[in-house]
Amino acid sequence: MNSEENPKGEEPESVTPPAEEQPGKQIGEQPEEQTGEQPGEQTGRQRLVAVLWPPRVTRAQLIVALLLFVLGLGLAIQVRSNSDNSALRGARQEDLVRILDELDNRTQRLEDEKQRLEDQRTELESSSDQAEEARKQTLQKEQQLGILAGTVAAQGPGITLTIQDPSGTVESDMLLDAIQELRAAGAEAIQVNDTRVVADTYFTGTGGDIEVDGKRITAPYTFKVIGKPQDLEPALNIPGGVVQTLEKEQATATVARSEKIVVDALRPAKRPDYARSSSQ
Repeated sequence: MNSEENPKGEEPESVTPPAEEQPGKQIGEQPEEQTGEQPGEQTGRQRLVAVLWPPRVTRAQLIVALLLFVLGLGLAIQVRSNSDNSALRGARQEDLVRILDELDNRTQRLEDEKQRLEDQRTELESSSDQAEEARKQTLQKEQQLGILAGTVAAQGPGITLTIQDPSGTVESDMLLDAIQELRAAGAEAIQVNDTRVVADTYFTGTGGDIEVDGKRITAPYTFKVIGKPQDLEPALNIPGGVVQTLEKEQATATVARSEKIVVDALRPAKRPDYARSSSQ
């Protein structure tokens, strides 16, 4: 039997009660994840920034920084100075040895010349007859200048350099290099074959056809040199020097010391065209 409230016999619809709403939340909203941070708590990055900025510099740190800056600047200047003044850094060992020997020899010759001049001054000051002493020293100076100019013969200790050139490979510049080495080692008088070597001597020509001051010379080339043998011979035999250079060209060079070398080839006295004594 149907109830009066439902005359058609239909079952009443069930009504689903609404879900309880949480305070401050909307329906269907996911719950917030818990980060574990409490309100007002700083992160690690924020704490790092707070420690480093603004920087807190003490007086001691400023002094240390200034000292380090000055030290670095000094080191940079020193390195640059060494780089600018190292022209010999790339030179060969034998070249450095030769340069050092030449410097030592020149220093010694300058010291000897200084001592000789001081002795002459002492003699002039202490001599009772200064005019006679001055005349004697003038003659000695004239002899010395004559030897250098090649107008007088000379003798004394020295060496003889003999260059054999069977293949004709010795060039004029090699002989000139030998002259320069000997002069740098203190040679006071030099004669090549029959030609006296002076300040304006020149070498020309090629292997087998070499001229000295316009006069042809042939092998063997013989150098008579007056000077200190202990300085002259090592100057020619240093590594990379005259002897080794000639040997590379299939030539042979022998050096012999002697207590008496005679240089008797003479040059005529030549009056300068323009130079005059400043004492006139």
